[in-house]
Amino acid sequence: MQKKITLPLTEEAILSLKAGDRVLLSGTVYTARDAAHKRMTEQEKEGIPFPVDVNGQVIYYTGPTPAKPGEVIGSAGPTTSGRMDLYTPRLLEKGLKGMIGKGYRNEEVKQAIQKHKAVYFGAVGGAAALISRSIKSVEVIAYEDLGTEAIRKLEIEDFPVFVINDAYGGDIYQEGIEKFRES
Repeated sequence: MQKKITLPLTEEAILSLKAGDRVLLSGTVYTARDAAHKRMTEQEKEGIPFPVDVNGQVIYYTGPTPAKPGEVIGSAGPTTSGRMDLYTPRLLEKGLKGMIGKGYRNEEVKQAIQKHKAVYFGAVGGAAALISRSIKSVEVIAYEDLGTEAIRKLEIEDFPVFVINDAYGGDIYQEGIEKFRES
């Protein structure tokens, strides 16, 4: 069974999720990858606020390809989330409540997810064209000079994800390893 969640994430929604849950997200998400995270962090150190208020928001780690004629967006699959681990604890401190990507997160990020009652969702890599069908609109918000790594505002509908790390310390990857070792 899939849970349906309307964004922005509420604490109630976050606390209802457990590692391994399948979820359909609808609402607004923002894209940001390596270069955007680095620039946001550098600008914050200079006293420049983030170009997006991350409080209560979800960031999708993707760099979409250009849209084909008649399409809203090109392929928009997840990128490896670990590349954002250096920046993620600070964003969680600023109120970020969710991230969508693929792959493991480091221990510091997992602890920050728990501390700040957030959630890390996984999207299926290799299914970027299918995932893109859930994206209904796209708008560049900041850092247009970064091309595919610009920060974009996406409106999504029934965007398929699963919970990798929950607010309780659950980790679907770790649980899988433990089950494998027990067998």
